[in-house]
Amino acid sequence: MPPIILILVAFILLYLFVNWQSSGKGVYNAIVDTVGVAYEKYAPYSFKQIREKIKQLGQEYTVRQYTTQVIIYAGSAAVISYFYFYSVIISLIYAFGAICVVPYLSYLRCKRLYSEFIFEQIQTYTTNTIMEFATTQSFVKAIEGVYSSGVLEEPVKSDVKVMIDLAYKNGSIDKSIAFFNEKYDYFIVKNMHQLFLQITNEGSKDSALALENMSSDIDMLVEAVYRDRMDRAVFHRKFVQFGCVLYVMALLVEFLIGIDVYIGMIKENIFVNVLIHIILIGNTYFLLNGEKYYNENVGAE
Repeated sequence: MPPIILILVAFILLYLFVNWQSSGKGVYNAIVDTVGVAYEKYAPYSFKQIREKIKQLGQEYTVRQYTTQVIIYAGSAAVISYFYFYSVIISLIYAFGAICVVPYLSYLRCKRLYSEFIFEQIQTYTTNTIMEFATTQSFVKAIEGVYSSGVLEEPVKSDVKVMIDLAYKNGSIDKSIAFFNEKYDYFIVKNMHQLFLQITNEGSKDSALALENMSSDIDMLVEAVYRDRMDRAVFHRKFVQFGCVLYVMALLVEFLIGIDVYIGMIKENIFVNVLIHIILIGNTYFLLNGEKYYNENVGAE
């Protein structure tokens, strides 16, 4: 099938999509409903919670955005693989594979946004607890003040309530701190809690100075995390550009040796065919691995 036919098919699909989107009825809604039911049935429970929180924050992609993403990925995969193999069947297989990748990319994106949100909540928790402690001189009273102030959101807010209940139940803050440290494995949390344990159990003549130094350390750590986040975004853009160039560079070999010679090689030599598949899949794996690195462990120190 000549490339012009693929372009024509892409325009037809786009036209149908726009019409379904405008009417809000028919096949478009049926597809959306089917995907939604499948997601609710098979998605991991923890990811469902994360995705629900992203929706509450207003950062979840709309159906239109997801559909556009599917069209772009499927279209790109179909066109690139066609110029690699000059086979419509193989192009369709790669297009389907590209569509299957979209939920994984959504999963990575939601995890990154959720991680950023949790880190911001931890920053709020630590900063406000230090300020409350400076007034109350009691760790339990401090976290009670933070809890009732309304600055925290779920799930951190509920976990702070668990800390308060554990403190009153056990008559000490040890188990409360152990619970929160295990739930939120951040240096700023552990360091601050260690300081409060020392002040509560051993006392401190210079607690005000120690708290001020801790607050400065938190500000420095938060600044470093946000700077790292911006550096990651710049790296991500360059990485994606580099990955896309790799697809084109592989196609340059085809034009250097001649299209007719290239087609003859992939039709007659199975080893060349397999090698090209490995190159294409390897480059895609390289890009997905980079996406995984970019979206994971954001906000962790």
